[in-house]
Amino acid sequence: MASLGDLERSVMSLLWDGGQRLSANEVRDQLDESLAVTTVLTVLSRLEKKGMVHRERSTRPHRYAATASREEHTVEMLNEVLGTVPDREAVLARFIGGVSDSEAAALRKILSK
Repeated sequence: MASLGDLERSVMSLLWDGGQRLSANEVRDQLDESLAVTTVLTVLSRLEKKGMVHRERSTRPHRYAATASREEHTVEMLNEVLGTVPDREAVLARFIGGVSDSEAAALRKILSK
């Protein structure tokens, strides 16, 4: 999974939070920065190449949507990172050791299902 730059993260957050397909102009208008639409199109194109957004080509202007939810993306990143370490159990133990009491309770609830 490719890492994301600051602007790519901002665009993905916008697409994830909105839950709807947006044109490049709509993305630009909703970001708090004054960006050229060509810059937004470049970022959307890069995200499409990374497999993170889908471009709906049947409409004009083209509309973009996230290919997966934020949670699915996060799980994919975690699995990728865990796949690079020789001792997954040690990494998981260190991670779990740092969670809050409420997060630990949520983990226990999930694991009991």
